[in-house]
Amino acid sequence: MSDKLTDYRRAEAPPPNFNRLWPLYGAGLDKLGRDGGMIGVPMPDYGPDQLLVRHDACGLCFSDIKVIRLGPEHPRIYRDMQADPVVLGHEVAMTIVGVGQNLRAQYQVGDRFIIQADIFVDGVGYAYGYEIQGGLSQYGVIDQRILNGDHGNYLIPVQASTGYAESALTEPWACVIAAYQLAYRTGLKPGGVTWIIGTKASQAFSHGGEKSYTISAGFDEGSHPGRLLLTDVPAEFASWLKAQAKGWGGEVVEVQDISAPPVEQIDDIVLLDADPDLIEAVSPRLADFGVLAIMADKPLARKVEVDIGRVHYNRWVYVGGSGPDIARAYSDVPVRSSLKPGGRAWFVGAGGPMGRMHVQRAIQVADGPATIVCTDVSDLRLNDLCTSFASEAEAKSLEFICLNPMNKEAYASGMAPFKQDGFDDIVVLAPVPPVISDAAPYLGPRGVMNIFAGVARGTMASLDLSDVYLKDARFIGHSASSIDDLRLMLHQAESGELSPNRSVAAIGSLSAARDGMQSVLDTVFPGKVVIFPHIKDMPLTPLPELKDKLPSVYAKLKDGREWTVEAEEEFLRLMLE
Repeated sequence: MSDKLTDYRRAEAPPPNFNRLWPLYGAGLDKLGRDGGMIGVPMPDYGPDQLLVRHDACGLCFSDIKVIRLGPEHPRIYRDMQADPVVLGHEVAMTIVGVGQNLRAQYQVGDRFIIQADIFVDGVGYAYGYEIQGGLSQYGVIDQRILNGDHGNYLIPVQASTGYAESALTEPWACVIAAYQLAYRTGLKPGGVTWIIGTKASQAFSHGGEKSYTISAGFDEGSHPGRLLLTDVPAEFASWLKAQAKGWGGEVVEVQDISAPPVEQIDDIVLLDADPDLIEAVSPRLADFGVLAIMADKPLARKVEVDIGRVHYNRWVYVGGSGPDIARAYSDVPVRSSLKPGGRAWFVGAGGPMGRMHVQRAIQVADGPATIVCTDVSDLRLNDLCTSFASEAEAKSLEFICLNPMNKEAYASGMAPFKQDGFDDIVVLAPVPPVISDAAPYLGPRGVMNIFAGVARGTMASLDLSDVYLKDARFIGHSASSIDDLRLMLHQAESGELSPNRSVAAIGSLSAARDGMQSVLDTVFPGKVVIFPHIKDMPLTPLPELKDKLPSVYAKLKDGREWTVEAEEEFLRLMLE
């Protein structure tokens, strides 16, 4: 016997003649849709090398809000949105409902997939939900840009038993797990550009024969930079560098004016002293994945204005050492991105959707931290976070602390035990520079601050970079994910290792997408909003309200608060059109 859900999964019924979607015509929420609502357009045609897919579930993301705010100024949008509007939605689960003639040996109707949204062809980005029509539509076309892009096929198969919301939310979850798998260089970039800069202090350091600078690895015939820039380098060290470079045919350029080096993007900048003005002057020259190494043994005279947007988006990192060997500044304390096993971790801005994912992972991951501190300025979000995870943390004998900085007395008391030894990991989920600056002094020896929240390039925060070479602290950042990250996260979801379903906070039909975007903008919910494009009209509904509106669905939630595959099945049986 068949029911609506079974038929829906088979996807054998012919698609309708029209497709409903939400076009975005420019910057501003008022430009989403037409007259405040979605529109109907003819069902898209698909060719012999294309697939017609049905969008089953779509998570709403703050990245969508960035497009709504910026419109055509967004870096991933390069077309006239008024004439050719964007359809958002990159956290999407989909099912094939039509297969082009040339693809029938590879795909079948009913096959399910998620998609790695960062699609590139010949180096050009065609992100799903940006340049390619996204999940805030009922149907879409998968073309060869997706099936045969620079990284191969951007579709990832999903098991039949995996939930639709569960699979859609593997995309933001992949960004979370990727943040703990970042890799950084442990030496000068082979074939890259290295700029070594001295100061008056470094000149004095080099005199008297007591010590002299050196590079014990990554600066010989087997591995070396392709180009070497020198500015005010002590004479003895400069002579050694030039002799080494001559041995492997490297180009050496003397740079007199630090404001005008002959190379715009530099892979490694080495400062032979701690000079805040110099750090601020040369840091903007760092290339993507650039490293700035500070060789010093005394504190900086002041904090440094650091472009945390570049740390986040361009993967800049600052390293350092107090000894004369530059190579050891890179290798002695490799940059760690994973949470320290048994350590102390602080999640700043933990109450939002992404913060909850980080906290959930910290509790559930093997060899995670022993102490987890969660802070958020919203009591509503913070209380919900504690309700969701405190008992689970307690069952694993983890110290779990929730604090609101707005409650100053309680906050000061709760943070006092961490002032002396600090945290091993600080994960910042609030894109607020003063918050980042205020959290940084809590880094302990060899501590790592991960600036996960996206802040615009050019956003500055005051940081004491003395910690980089005196405490071996590190500042890192990133929030995107690769196709391998997404595959890994889907595997963890389908194996039960991590549950994206626990992130669902509210649901609705496609007609509720605009209200959903408003709720993301206003940070209404502690978790994710998920849109189901093929259900009957349903307003945006928090999960607790299902108790009265859809009691049989509510009965299948875990602990009356968490989305489950069983609740979704009941929901779709009742609500599919």
